Formats: sequence, C-alpha cells, structure tokens
Amino acid sequence: TIDSDLGVKKLEQYVKDHGGSRVLKRILIANNGMAATKAILSMKQWAYLELGLESVFEFVVMATRDDLDANAEFIRLANTFVEVPSGKNVNNYANVDLICEVAAAQKVDAVWPGWGHASENPDLPRQLKALGITFIGPPSPVMSVLGDKIAANILAQTAGVPSIPWSGDGLTAELTEEGTIPDETFKKGCVATMEEAVACAERIGYPVMVKASEGGGGKGIRMCNSKEEIEANFPQVQNEAPPGSPIFVMQLCQGARHIEVQIIGDEHGQAVALNGRDCSTQRRFQKIFEEGPPTIVPKDTFTQMERAAQRLTQNIGYIGAGTVEYLFNAESKEFYFLELNPRLQVEHPVTEELTRVNLPATQLQVCMGIPLDRIPQIRRFYGKAADEDSSIDFLQDNYVYPDRHVIAARITAENPDDGFKPTSGRIDRIKFQSSVSCWGYFSVGANGSIHEYADSQFGHIFAHGGNREEARKALMLSLRNIDVVGDIRNPVEYLVELLGMGAFIDNTIDTSWLDGLIKAKSVELKYDDADVVFYAAVYRAMQTLKTRQQEVLAALGKGQLGPLDQLSTMNSFPVEIAFKGTKYNFQVRRGAADLLLFEIGGRTIKAKVREQPDGSIYVCVGKSVMTVFGTEEALGLRLRLEGVATIMLPALYDPSELRSEFNGKVVRYLQDDGAVVKEGDPYVELEAMKMIMPVKATASGKIAHTRGAGSIVSAGELLGSLELSDPSKVKKIVPFTGDFTLSAGTGDDESDDMMTQVQLALDGYVPQQEPAALVQQLFLTAPPYLYNELATAVLDRYLAVEEKYVEEVKRNVSPDQTYLALIAQNKESLD
Repeated sequence: TIDSDLGVKKLEQYVKDHGGSRVLKRILIANNGMAATKAILSMKQWAYLELGLESVFEFVVMATRDDLDANAEFIRLANTFVEVPSGKNVNNYANVDLICEVAAAQKVDAVWPGWGHASENPDLPRQLKALGITFIGPPSPVMSVLGDKIAANILAQTAGVPSIPWSGDGLTAELTEEGTIPDETFKKGCVATMEEAVACAERIGYPVMVKASEGGGGKGIRMCNSKEEIEANFPQVQNEAPPGSPIFVMQLCQGARHIEVQIIGDEHGQAVALNGRDCSTQRRFQKIFEEGPPTIVPKDTFTQMERAAQRLTQNIGYIGAGTVEYLFNAESKEFYFLELNPRLQVEHPVTEELTRVNLPATQLQVCMGIPLDRIPQIRRFYGKAADEDSSIDFLQDNYVYPDRHVIAARITAENPDDGFKPTSGRIDRIKFQSSVSCWGYFSVGANGSIHEYADSQFGHIFAHGGNREEARKALMLSLRNIDVVGDIRNPVEYLVELLGMGAFIDNTIDTSWLDGLIKAKSVELKYDDADVVFYAAVYRAMQTLKTRQQEVLAALGKGQLGPLDQLSTMNSFPVEIAFKGTKYNFQVRRGAADLLLFEIGGRTIKAKVREQPDGSIYVCVGKSVMTVFGTEEALGLRLRLEGVATIMLPALYDPSELRSEFNGKVVRYLQDDGAVVKEGDPYVELEAMKMIMPVKATASGKIAHTRGAGSIVSAGELLGSLELSDPSKVKKIVPFTGDFTLSAGTGDDESDDMMTQVQLALDGYVPQQEPAALVQQLFLTAPPYLYNELATAVLDRYLAVEEKYVEEVKRNVSPDQTYLALIAQNKESLD
C-alpha cells in the first residue's frame, strides 16, 4: 500500500539519520496478554509521533484458542495472527522451536519476547541468530550469564558489588570464551536437593528464600522460616519453575526495600541508566505497587547504584533493556545486588512516565543499530537537543532529574478475601476513565475473559503528580472509579485501602509489609454486616421474582394454566441469607412492581428496586440509594456494593466435603488417601494461572481422595471427603435474633399516598396494611368533599378488571377458557 511504502522509506531515513545499520519492519510478538498489548501500543505510538504514520510496523502475533476465545486485546491490535496450540505456555509462548518456526514462516525481521514465557531463554536468541532474524534483547551468551540469577550473583561478586549471604557466597569467575560462567563454579552456587537447601539455610541463617534461577513474577520462589517449610516448599518451587531450572538459596534481607535500576545497553558499548523504581509493596514476592523515583534512597546513593548497574552490564556487552534489582536498607543506607532481569519488566511504564522515553520503541531502535546517545528521547532526558549528534558519556553525565512522581497499581484476577488466590472466567465489561494525572491499559476488554493458562494480571494503572502524595491521591481516586464486572475477582478495593494506610503514606514500608498485613488480616474492607445481609436479600428476592415470572410467562405462552396457581408465591415468599455464622430469614412481600417489603425481627424495611440493563440493581431505602451487583457462584453469593466493598457470602456446606476454592488442576495430594488431616492444614495443591496454591482443610478427619493428580477442577468441585474426627465440634449456623438495624433506616418516611396504596392492592399486590383498614384510612385522611370522587375512583379501578370477564360469564364459559381467551388477546404483553 501507499502508506506502507511511505512508512518503509521514512523508517529507512530515520535509521540512516540516527546512525543505525538495519531496518526492522515486520515484528513477531512472541508473547500474549499485557506484554503483547503494551508492545504494540507503544511501537505504534512511537511510529506516529516520530514518523507521522501509525502503520510503519507490521505486527504478527501468536494466539492460542484460549486467547482467541478470551477476546484478547493484543490479537485485535496486531496485523495478523498465527494460531498456536493451547494449554500450558510450553506448548506456545514459551516454546522456542515453535516461536522460531512461526518467525521463519512469517518472514519477520525481528522477534520481541516481552516478559515471562521465553523471554529469558537463551536458546531463543541463539536459534533466531542462526535463522538471520533479530532478537530484540541481549545476545544468547549474555542472556545466559546475566539472566541467570545464580550467574548474575557470581558476576556481581566478581565486580565487587555487595551481595547478601546465599548458597554461592564468595564465588567469583572469569567468563569463558562463550561468555558463560564455568560449570564447576556455577554448580557450587546451586542447591540440587532439598537436603542441600536445608544445609545452606542452616549455614546462612533463617529466614531464607528458595528461588528458581529461571523463575520470576512471584513464581518459583518461596520464603522459608524453618527446615519444615523448606521441605514443604521446595517441591512447589520446582513445579512452578521451567523444567530443569537451577535452584539457589539466599538469606531474606529483612526490613529491606526493593529498588530497581532501568538499564539499556547498545551494540556500541554504551549503557544508560534511566532512573529507577521502588517496588517494595509486594505480596509473596509479586509486586503490587511500583513507583519512582525511589525517593527512599538518597540521590547520591542511588547514583552509585545506577553506576554499578551500568558497569556491570557494560562490561559484559549487554544489549537491550534490562533491570538491575537491589535490596536497600533504609537505616544503614547500604544496598545489595539481588539480580539482573535481561528483559523489559511489566512496570516499565513507570520509567516511561518519569523519563518520557518509550522503552519498547527504544529496544527496537537499539536493535536497528542506533547508538543510545543518538536516540531523540534519551537525548531530551539528558537535556540535549534531540536533532543533534553530540556524544553523551553516560557514566559521567547526569540526566535531568524527573519533575514528577509516579505510582502504579497492578490489576489482577485475584481474590483478596481468599489469600489472593487467582480466579478465572468471563469479563463482561471494564470501566476505567483516564484523566490528566492517570492512565492505564488492559489486556482484555468487554465480553472477554481470563482463562486458566493466562497470567493473573490483566490491567495496569499509572498515576503521577508533582510529588509522591499527589501521585498517591490521583491513584486512589482512579482506583475508586474502576469497575470490573464478570466472573473474576479483583483486589481494587483492597488496593485503595492499602494506599490509605499510614505506613504507605509515610513511606516507611519494606518488602515484608504487605505479607505481614495479610497474615495479620489487618486490612479489612469497611462495611456494615446488616447492610450486606439486607442487600444480599434484595438481590436474591429479585432473582426469585425474575425466575418465577419467566416460568409463568413460558407456561402461559404455551397455553398452560397450571402456573397461575403459583402467582401468589410471587407476592410473598421467604429469602434466607447466611453470613458470618448467622442465618437470616426474611419474609418478602411485593407491595408494587418496584416495591419490596422485607420483614425480619419484627421490623419491616421498604425498598424501591429497579434492575438496570447491565444487571445491577438500584435499591432505594428512604433517601439512600445503593447500586448492587450479585453473582451466584459454586461457593456462594458474590455481592458488590458500589463504593463500599465486594463481599463473599459462602453457601451453606457439608463440613465433611472438601471442595476446590478456584478453577485449577490438581498437582498432588499432601496426605495419603485415608490419612488424618487437621483443620487448617493444606491437604492438596492446585495449579492455577501458573501458580501452585495449597488448599486447606475446613475440618479435621480422615480424608478420602476423590480426584487424581492432573485432574481439572472447577470452583466448588469436590476434592475429597472427610470422616469427621468430632462432628460435635463443627461450627453451627445459628438463627438471627434481636433487632435488625439497617444504616439506611426502614424507608417508612417514603410511603406512597393512600389512593396509590389502595389501587396497588386492587392490582393484586400485597397491601401495606389490612385492606379494610387501608380503605378506612383513605377516607379518614381526605376532606369530605372528595369522598364521592375517591369512591368512584376505587370502584372504577375494581370494575376495570371485572369487566374483562363479563362476556365470558354471560356465555357461561369456564374459568380456564376465560383465562385462555385473555391470554390470546394479550399474548404480546403478557409481562
């Protein structure tokens, strides 16, 4: 096309003008989800802003049937996709042979690996090089040595960068001709067995982290406080990491901050540090918030960290984007090398916000041979004219310090009420409103889903301000306005609570802060129990009415009259809600099409209700209005009260049944069939969304397995049964007694006028008081001159119904025939 030809010419001229050596136009994105989405968005944005055309590059993506069915955003953004096998990532996005096969068949110029999957597998750049295809990342030997956490620690020690005690203490090495650590030295830094891990931990001191060298994103890593915990966690680390990944042990640096330096190296021997990030808010070593600049670190100390990162990468000939991670002690001001990730990280937009440097586009330019000091955005960051070619000494010259602070929040499909276990399922819609100070992107959109093989993160929100406090407020405001509707859970409400906590505001947190809060259950969403119970009753009452109405209408449409006898059950019916060990029994009466009266504990609460097209329910009690969303799931009712919280009301269950808490695959049972398990002890491990998660027994007893290893299970599915050790100790559900007090009141101050109440009673709804008393009250509250008018109105309303039966009565037609005749006359408006 004309645009395509023009784009090629503009790109060729740009590369030539900026000292590059090759043009890369057709690119395979060997990733999915957030990574693929962000890469395509960023490169298209750069092409338009720099070259004036959005269609400069052609993007090819790999897509599994799972991602296609999930309506994944990255597929929509690409120019073309190649369907690849579904299932675990070893079948697709982590399959090096498959990636290379697709790259060759599609005749791409380059492959962008993203993060996770095959992004740290040195076989990928090695095989692509043999095919003559550019890998957008470091060369294979460099990736092997720096991307491996064990080798990277050895190199850091060799370069004199401080390291914390670990299984490879004191090891140093000179690189081989292939650019790798000698095998003998490398193996000395590993632990091959559980016993070796225990021995190392006892030497360096607990607590420790058992880590897979090829893990990442919170996977293949466990904190252990004892020998017993290592014995329990070592197999989990092995299972979560890629097969054959080396494992090492390092002392947990307590009270530390997790600080990152964003580095980029080029083929001309340059290495630039683009400021950094503070990623100390972590849960199970999975980052929750990321922010920058890392203000907890004094500027002169952070400069030392940047220079050390630059020297380390520059000396080894690193090409592309990477992240050097440190642990920083805020009291002593000391820092320790943690690892180097030889790839872009999911939190890189924090750096983009600080530096105004588009990192995926910079990766691409580096791989086109353009020197770092000729890239316009980097030159601007250093205060240099973008269109000049003066050199920059990145080890001596200082950049213009960022004029803003950025805080980011990851949006994940995880359940904060259940230890942040991953969830999967349908997403009906995502509502997010960008603003001047906040933006975000998502890997799925409306009518999409998160499938069981996907990463749990599906969104990322970035807020900025003139300082940390401004950025924090902007992020809180934005998170409060996010609305995700569907099967999955998300921790947005929990994140808002965290942002408002004193330790976060005062910036006194460390990497163990959030795990400590979760363990102590000290972060709880604030809501009134009676409100939760009442709005749950409203939701279930509305569902009951909807179901019964559909049944009646379906029968009438077929000429079946039997359901007419059940119409009275639509006007008065019971609703049961169980919450926090108490059972609430409501009697619901229908006072009008949009009025429900809930009786409990001798009190009546009037609620005006309206169901919206999106399935939400507006509930008005007095002058208070609440928007309610509900979803009945296998494990109970998930209720969302807008602006308040999302609450799970568990279904009443048999304590002898052990059920899955989420969708996943059985990895292994932790007790033998027939063994005794104690309440609260893990009894099985499930794999969900690339994480190994233990499920705990809800009672004590002798367990009988009902599934086998490798079985796929859904939430609520039976995993085992218990022969209870002591049935008398099982917690009982007690009925509610006492006063039921709703924060919104009872709605008595918002009654309809007496005439309306009489008319509703004549229409067949339950009167709000005895019919005779209602009519008497109508006339007692009206002046005498209106008596005739009121009586006529009541009589007319009554006769309007009776007149429909006059002709049938005259013809001595049976009631059933009368009903059938009326149904036929009104078949288009039966509801």
